[in-house]
Amino acid sequence: MRLSIAAGVATFSSAILLYPLFEGGAWFWGALGAVFAVLVASLLSGRLSLPAWAAPLASLIALWIYLTASFSSEEAWALVVPTKESVLELARLLATGWTDIQRFAAPVPANEGIALLTTGGVGLIAIIVDLFATRLRRAALAGLPLLALATVPATILTEPISWPAFIVAALGFTSLLIADGRERVGQWGRAVLVRRSRSVAPDKARNLADTRGLRLSGKRIGFAAIALAVLVPAALPAMEPVSFFTFGVGGSGSGTGNSISIPNPIANLKGQLELPERRIVLSYTNDDDKPRYLRIYSLDTFDGDQFGMTQPKGAPDNRTDNGPLPPPPGLGQDVKLTNVVTDVQISEEIAKLSFLPLPYPPRQIRIAGDWRADVGTLMVFSTRDEAAGLDYQVATSEPAPTPQLLGGLPQTRSAIDPRYLSVPEDLSPQIRDLALRVTADASTSYEAAVKLQEFFTRTGDFTYSLKTQGHDKSALRDFLLRHRAGYCEQFAASMAVLARIAGIPARVAIGYTGGTKVGDRWMVGTNDSHSWPELYFEGVGWLPFEPTPTGSLGQGSARVPDYTLPPPTSTDESSVPTPGATSAGEEEPADPQARQNLRELDREATLATGGLPPDDSMPLAGKLGIGAGALLVLLLVPALSRLVTRNRRIRALGWKVAEPSDEVTSRVMAGRHPSVAAVWAELDDVLYDYGMARQTSETPRALARRLTEQYEFDAGSAASIAAIASAVERVLYARAPGEIGPMRQDLRNVRQALAATVSRGRRVRAVLLPPSTLRRLRRLGEGLLDGFDRLENIRLRRTAAQRGS
Repeated sequence: MRLSIAAGVATFSSAILLYPLFEGGAWFWGALGAVFAVLVASLLSGRLSLPAWAAPLASLIALWIYLTASFSSEEAWALVVPTKESVLELARLLATGWTDIQRFAAPVPANEGIALLTTGGVGLIAIIVDLFATRLRRAALAGLPLLALATVPATILTEPISWPAFIVAALGFTSLLIADGRERVGQWGRAVLVRRSRSVAPDKARNLADTRGLRLSGKRIGFAAIALAVLVPAALPAMEPVSFFTFGVGGSGSGTGNSISIPNPIANLKGQLELPERRIVLSYTNDDDKPRYLRIYSLDTFDGDQFGMTQPKGAPDNRTDNGPLPPPPGLGQDVKLTNVVTDVQISEEIAKLSFLPLPYPPRQIRIAGDWRADVGTLMVFSTRDEAAGLDYQVATSEPAPTPQLLGGLPQTRSAIDPRYLSVPEDLSPQIRDLALRVTADASTSYEAAVKLQEFFTRTGDFTYSLKTQGHDKSALRDFLLRHRAGYCEQFAASMAVLARIAGIPARVAIGYTGGTKVGDRWMVGTNDSHSWPELYFEGVGWLPFEPTPTGSLGQGSARVPDYTLPPPTSTDESSVPTPGATSAGEEEPADPQARQNLRELDREATLATGGLPPDDSMPLAGKLGIGAGALLVLLLVPALSRLVTRNRRIRALGWKVAEPSDEVTSRVMAGRHPSVAAVWAELDDVLYDYGMARQTSETPRALARRLTEQYEFDAGSAASIAAIASAVERVLYARAPGEIGPMRQDLRNVRQALAATVSRGRRVRAVLLPPSTLRRLRRLGEGLLDGFDRLENIRLRRTAAQRGS
């Protein structure tokens, strides 16, 4: 009874580790009920003295009844007795729950399907723990299924397991070990070497040992181990940097939890542009075979000296393997979208990079590892993995606005974060006046943005140069008001600052230009490192602009977006619609209320068109099949070992027996008759496999007589066992054993006669999981442990001798 209760407590204590995976507490009470049902079944099994194989079946039935009463009682008879309809309802809920856990990220909603999966899983773990601890008396092995519960949150969540939950789970397992130790010592007395003690006299079983000292020692050891497991890791230095971003471009902060550290992107940008030779960073292909900017970082804060980055946040539900990413901020329904799928391959030689180069805006990414998207910027990063050597696919829905659409957008920006408009109060008045002077004639935000871009590329007399140094206020003022020479960093940051002064939300992007076409792939090198501003327009979202000079006199692979170029001169024919052409407005319903709000759609529905191609990797059923096959092969290892041993003995009956199982076999081998030794060793294994183990004091003749009488051998089988016993005794005791004939047929007759006396289940077990092979493995382990004991005794004797001297 004590072990059954301890097993239930240990299981539920470990199940508490699952709490970060669910919303609400429905799973908690369901799991508690499942453990209680298994506990009641275990207590009844012990009360009725059921065999070890029947107790798990009783627990399974109790768990089934509990699940029926909890989740399909309306279809059950008398609310608890399973029926065909209740079984179908449970199967439907299981399928629904499995689908839901594939869609949702932790913490998942604890609906009926997911609650059923969790409750049933915890119940099965409770049955396995009870089997190991109570029936098989292997409490230490019961820690393996408990460990499976702990690995679920440790694998899914990036946050570490809560230390209070860990302490509760560890105390539960410790209590199970203490209960098992009390049960063993209290019933049998304390053995110095338990594994060498094969049996204990029945009359000593009732002399219960005093276990209070042992119980106290066990508790002290367990509590000390748990305390060390919690306190020591907290005192050790972290394996990862504490701060999230520590580069000198304005990003700062302490950060918490899993963190990454990236180098200064501005310094890397200039360093890559100044490299004497071009090095390939990545390559890509896409659907329309057009070059695209690949953004890595989005810098959104400006302190007057430099642009920096707010700490990105990657919630578990924004992992790339959870489906579509969050929708792009500010993107409305009236904008034409271009759906493109891009295959990107990162070079193995790239420096440490925890952010993915992506075209904007990414909508879905297929990549290996734990990568997450920041909701506000759609930067994709990882706290565990690096981008070097990765090959991934990204689907984008790129807005393709026209100048007419941008010019007619509303000028209100109530939804934008104020940080995208923030500039220091002590910013130079000359820079403020410059921004207002350049955009004075603009009637809309779009016109102001175009005028700012033209100021850098045409009217402002700016030149491209890598010799410019510094990022501070003086460098910005010098670039805008005096020398007007710099590279992409100065152009991008300066236009973003002027746009903010003009009332346009702006940020700075850092990444790569589209690169150069080589063969069928676009090759992006270190000289394609680039920085550009992104400006926000309500209804369209963030759009890139290009103030840096392009071509041979500037950034060679940079390109100016089409929507920022002056529209072509209008003619009378231009107003005539092109045959077959339709506008975005014509495709919308006439009733504005009939328009579908994309923000209210399921995230999976946003990939109805233009998403990633189907994943041609192995389906789940195939993976499960491979896992089941590997498990089957592992389970068949004892059977294969037994088959090899038997074939080796029977094939010649003259091979040396590698591991004699008893003293008789060893003496027969010493008599230089390996064929007799092989027959006797095989007979001993057959008896052990069928549960007819030979008595230690039983002679070969006595064994033959007992088998013949107890199992009523026929004349042929009796003669065969007598011949084997006679050969063994002659080899053991006769001065000259005489001629010994072949005994292969005798061994076959005896084995068939023994097999006919046992049940089919015993015969199947003897083939698939032969106890004789497991006995050899157990003896091997005992031998290793005994060897360690001898070494320890030697060390103790030496210590005593040294003390005496």
